[in-house]
Amino acid sequence: MTMLKSDFNYELPEELIAQTPAEPRDSSRLMAIDRATGEITHDHFYNICNYLEPGDLLVMNDSKVFPARIYGTKRGTGVPVEFLLLKRLSLTEWETLVRPGRRLKPGAVVDFPEGLSAEVLDTVNDGNRLVKFTFEGDFFDILDRIGQMPLPPYITEKLQDKDRYNTIYCRETGSAAAPTAGLHFTDNVFRSLAEKGVDTAYVTLHVGLGTFRPVKEDNILDHKMHVEHYSVPEITAQKIRRCKANGGRVISVGTTSCRTLESAAGVQPELFAPTGADKGNSPLTGSDSPILTQDTGIFIYPGYEFKVIDGLITNFHLPESTLIMLVSAFLGRERTLHAYEVAVKERYRFFSFGDAMYIGRRK
Repeated sequence: MTMLKSDFNYELPEELIAQTPAEPRDSSRLMAIDRATGEITHDHFYNICNYLEPGDLLVMNDSKVFPARIYGTKRGTGVPVEFLLLKRLSLTEWETLVRPGRRLKPGAVVDFPEGLSAEVLDTVNDGNRLVKFTFEGDFFDILDRIGQMPLPPYITEKLQDKDRYNTIYCRETGSAAAPTAGLHFTDNVFRSLAEKGVDTAYVTLHVGLGTFRPVKEDNILDHKMHVEHYSVPEITAQKIRRCKANGGRVISVGTTSCRTLESAAGVQPELFAPTGADKGNSPLTGSDSPILTQDTGIFIYPGYEFKVIDGLITNFHLPESTLIMLVSAFLGRERTLHAYEVAVKERYRFFSFGDAMYIGRRK
């Protein structure tokens, strides 16, 4: 079987790539698409509750982006060095993207501000480095003071407020990139959802930079996905079962939440399967403790049969990316590319700081 990455290409004028976030967050535009008919409605995100129903459940990724880009100098030579922290392996060891890589072989030491230093231990995946940090105090507090947010390469303007590359509900530090579909949510949006009877739940998937890596293989079936760590709290699984049992819809906020839920359902099909005991509105007994925590490299593309989600809130993604392939799996490739064509014509803003899309069957 062959599925070409060129099948997911579209023309995007560079000026439509959003360089700054919308202000306020919920003022971003919203393209709402009926999954059954493909009908498109143009709106603004502050009206998202108009497309949801009482009993629906929004599932969000609460991962928090940290200032993962830090600058230092190589000990002994003073050569400027850039680190981009990708994955924490222990209290002091990280997988890290380094520049210039050719100057940082095992044994090299790099000094950063505030007494932070790092020794290169080994060269690992894709030329990344395994490094061990030495510091006093709290590591993430140091990063907050000396680090910069790891904005995607297509954003060239400096971010004035670090908090704008995080959702207002983030709490679990660990992402190198934001789950951007959640950037549109505000306290006012949450209030309107609660008033309508739409519930919320959270999962955690720490987003890696692999989300920006292009698909290099012409046949996308040859593409190997990056691996990311996720966890599903007990209370979230319970809310999903209740939502399904009562006839509600599970709406994934972002592709990361979607991949978390679909990965979890693939590992433990019974996790979200409702029973008669899940019906009704009795008090929930689940805790915030993880009931499942694993790594996932799930690749969702057309032909995939969704096990959990009934709707998707997402941004507009890069051409030929695994993210537009996921959207195409949910909406259909032709309808997805048509929606993107309309978005370009209507001058929507694209990518991380861009506008939003809601895909769901109208009741």
